[in-house]
Amino acid sequence: MLEIKNWSTMVLATLMVLTTQATLAQNVAAIDPATETAPAAAETVIEAEASTPVTRIESFHAGLLQIMKEAKTLGFQGRIDRLAPLMADTFDLDFMASKTVGRHWKKLADEDKERWAQTFARFTYANYAGRFTGFTGEEFVTVGVEDAARGTRNVLTKIVVPGGDDVQLNYRLIKRSGEWKVIDVYLNGTVSELALRRSEYSSALKREGFPALVNSIENKIEDLKKKGASES
Repeated sequence: MLEIKNWSTMVLATLMVLTTQATLAQNVAAIDPATETAPAAAETVIEAEASTPVTRIESFHAGLLQIMKEAKTLGFQGRIDRLAPLMADTFDLDFMASKTVGRHWKKLADEDKERWAQTFARFTYANYAGRFTGFTGEEFVTVGVEDAARGTRNVLTKIVVPGGDDVQLNYRLIKRSGEWKVIDVYLNGTVSELALRRSEYSSALKREGFPALVNSIENKIEDLKKKGASES
């Protein structure tokens, strides 16, 4: 079963609690290299050339779809083991980790930066393992690609859910050493997941301190694992 629909609903509900629209816009603007908010609707085209943002996302989706098809056989930890190299290759997780704690990143000691990057990556893998729990005929479709600020690109996609509503899932990518990497995901096409995480984590870090923030994310990972084990 694909839990992406419940995920997007949950994220939007969480967004209403965590931040106002103005605060979210400020968080998006603070995420380099782009300064504008979520990608707006615009005329789009499909890229045909090789080694592009589109081919990067379609390769990721192909790998993700295979994991979904084998989800029950793999189990929760097996899905994490398969997702980790796929996502590490597709996403710039170090960049994303640094932006989720905002201006506090520069104040962290090097060992704390490394610890946070590792914790953020582990949570990301576990979160996806909990979102994509099976296959019932879903299809990933590339809708188009848009130019974005500072050399980034937005790849627009949707998940076609049989018997349900399509889920819009857009990706923001930047070229790093000749490779396109995802630096943000837009839920329902408009809600920046990176800005949402930044609002949550930077506030927690300021309020409770770094050890408490790490412990809270570790607890979330354990909760995801327990839930995954109970559904096996």
